[in-house]
Amino acid sequence: MNRIHDRPIGARNGKAWLRLAAIAAGLALSSAAAGSAVAQEIPHLAEKNGRHALIVDGAPFLMLGAQANNSSNYPSELPKVWPVISAMHANTLEMPISWEQVEPEEGKFDFSFLDTLIAQAREQKVRLVLLWFATWKNTGNTYVPEWVKRDTKRFPRMRNADGTAHHSMSPHSRNTLEADKRAFVALMTHLARVDRDNIVIMVQPENEAGSYTLKRDHAPEADRLFKGPVPSELVRAMKVKSGSWTEVFGKRAEQFFHTWHLARYIDEIAAAGKAAKPLPMYVNAALGNAFTDENGDVGPSGGPNWNAIPVWKVAAPHIDLLAPDIYTRDAPAVASFLDKYARADNALMVPEIGNASEYARFFWPTLGHGGIGFAPFGMDATGFFNYPLGAKTFDDGTLEAFAAPYRLLKPMASDWARIAFENPVWGTAKGFPEADQSTVMGRWKISAHYGLWQMGEPEWNWFKIDKHPEADKDTGGMVVAQIGPDTFLVTGTHVRVRLGLAKPVPGELAQMIRTEEGSFVDGKWVTTRRWNGDQIDYGFNFTDRPVMLKVTMGIVPR
Repeated sequence: MNRIHDRPIGARNGKAWLRLAAIAAGLALSSAAAGSAVAQEIPHLAEKNGRHALIVDGAPFLMLGAQANNSSNYPSELPKVWPVISAMHANTLEMPISWEQVEPEEGKFDFSFLDTLIAQAREQKVRLVLLWFATWKNTGNTYVPEWVKRDTKRFPRMRNADGTAHHSMSPHSRNTLEADKRAFVALMTHLARVDRDNIVIMVQPENEAGSYTLKRDHAPEADRLFKGPVPSELVRAMKVKSGSWTEVFGKRAEQFFHTWHLARYIDEIAAAGKAAKPLPMYVNAALGNAFTDENGDVGPSGGPNWNAIPVWKVAAPHIDLLAPDIYTRDAPAVASFLDKYARADNALMVPEIGNASEYARFFWPTLGHGGIGFAPFGMDATGFFNYPLGAKTFDDGTLEAFAAPYRLLKPMASDWARIAFENPVWGTAKGFPEADQSTVMGRWKISAHYGLWQMGEPEWNWFKIDKHPEADKDTGGMVVAQIGPDTFLVTGTHVRVRLGLAKPVPGELAQMIRTEEGSFVDGKWVTTRRWNGDQIDYGFNFTDRPVMLKVTMGIVPR
């Protein structure tokens, strides 16, 4: 059985790898030579002062995304996809491209669906993120071609401790890696030829990789490697003493061992694909416990789980970011996941989130963590709904919960992305976890309150006030960007926002100087009207139809 050894993946099979990379790079360069501007404008990630931006067409880009259902990746289904994308006001579609689809027979490739998808996306003026379903899809092997599924000797599964086969493919198989990599390079090489205007802006190699019910492969070669030393580069990066996996990592040893080899496997595939076309690439995580890894239930072993992010960062340098797939409605858990994946060394993107209306409020704190993209899953009219993870079905209210913020931000998506890249931002949602939330930006305190009418205060008791219809619903959220010492951009849904002095001193009184409703046009703020009187006397109240406000505060003597 041909297995990967424990030396760095990039050094293995060196001559063949260099030839493959050279061929792929040459094809990419020949495509770029047709238009040097295309090479200059290829999408990429930028980082500055711990903030991140996805650069598309030379400018920051906010991905207002939607992911289609898994089996919508056929030309017959696209007419059921585009109307939902349009109704959502999404600017990006995430679509699976599977190994079995592009290489049904070994060595024979079919990219006809990809060509159709790109052509229609170009007509729809929608960008694409390709999801490479291959060795792992939700930890399983259902998207490998039949010729891989049937040949378990050449393409081995992981082994349980008793020697029986597990359903996940082994990350220690060089045969599987080389076959997956060859198909992925063919895909990226074809993409370099046909997508010179970069309709595709990102690629996800594999999908929710890892293994459930088994922490690591127990095949003989995997057992040998597990008894050996932790790689020196991981020891240095994590600042631990050298030793065996068990000696170094204790009860997390099997998870981190599996993570290392799985991440190295995916990184080699990503590196080979980037040699053909260097698009940003990310991996997505199936999530478990949001708060502790003491019991090991943080998601499938080996995947980009939050407690294994440091391992992934060392093992997979060609992966640009690690991203959480969120399918919990529990707001404190979502807050914890966003905190853990929004890091100075990791741009936050939520590539999958449930499509029930309760999930829509999490768009705002994603932006507030500097998120570069957000995408509810299952957004098409093919008739499949993944309840209880998502919606039971689409009704007008469910779709509108996502469409409303997208509708507002789509015309100024690049402006918001630029502002968030250059300025402090904060966002929150109902249940995060207090009843109300607040933060301090400069000398100002910004607070969010829920379940209130647009006029009045909760303490009013001289006449009866009906309970707000959203008071007991999981709706509401907001985001704010500080664009000057006393100037803020504010928006949200089903929320009241207040601004006041964080530390008032005697003799000072905070005052709203100017509140403008508007948008950005050609990069410049354009005011449509001013808010005053009733519209500001009780804070800034946002309903189910969000607007963008530019608020200027000031201090006057009492």
